[in-house]
Amino acid sequence: MKKKIVVLTGAGVSAESGIKTFRDSDGLWEGHNVMDVATPEGWQKNPELVLDFYNKRRQELKTVKPNLAHIILAELENDFDIHIITQNVDNLHEKAGSTKVLHLHGELVKVRSTANKNHILDWTEDLNVSDFDANGHQLRPHIVWFGEDVPAIEEAVSIVEKADILIIIGTSLQVYPAASLMNFASENIPVYYIDPKPATVYDLPNPLKIIEAVASKGMKTLQKELKKQFH
Repeated sequence: MKKKIVVLTGAGVSAESGIKTFRDSDGLWEGHNVMDVATPEGWQKNPELVLDFYNKRRQELKTVKPNLAHIILAELENDFDIHIITQNVDNLHEKAGSTKVLHLHGELVKVRSTANKNHILDWTEDLNVSDFDANGHQLRPHIVWFGEDVPAIEEAVSIVEKADILIIIGTSLQVYPAASLMNFASENIPVYYIDPKPATVYDLPNPLKIIEAVASKGMKTLQKELKKQFH
């Protein structure tokens, strides 16, 4: 039976593919204040701006490719039962070939009804103010904005609780509730944390190995270690 590896990924895993993270610099996301483009209030105030912002992010996805970190995670499915829980809204894990990916904060390639959060549609083109669901309700980006509940968090907790190995890649561990997920891992399982500027990981009772590197380099190192240790 394959060992179950749960992988928590943040913006750092996609950075080498050219997708920026607003937490890198001055709190701006592609030149916008996150409060204007990533909150329910921003949506109410200026839906056209919000739609334009996510349309540009969606178009950008067509021009970027998975990097080595994404590819190695997909390759590891040959030897392990891999489940990825990502804070990212891009689809690079899926493009690389990973088959079990849970998006905590939504997905750029999906939209949903403003009247029914469970009415979700695949969407790869621009979304406009004139796009409605079958009942005439405006469609919005399928993104969990700041101040909104994270519907997938309970499923994520359940997945982490069953892990034999936990890998954390490219996250500042500052965005909650995602940052709290590592605390649900069994105490005896190994935890690997890959980041070029790792955050201080508080009070983890687990055996912890920090790999101070960008995602692709860190995953290359870890891939060798996992094959050596668990085969």
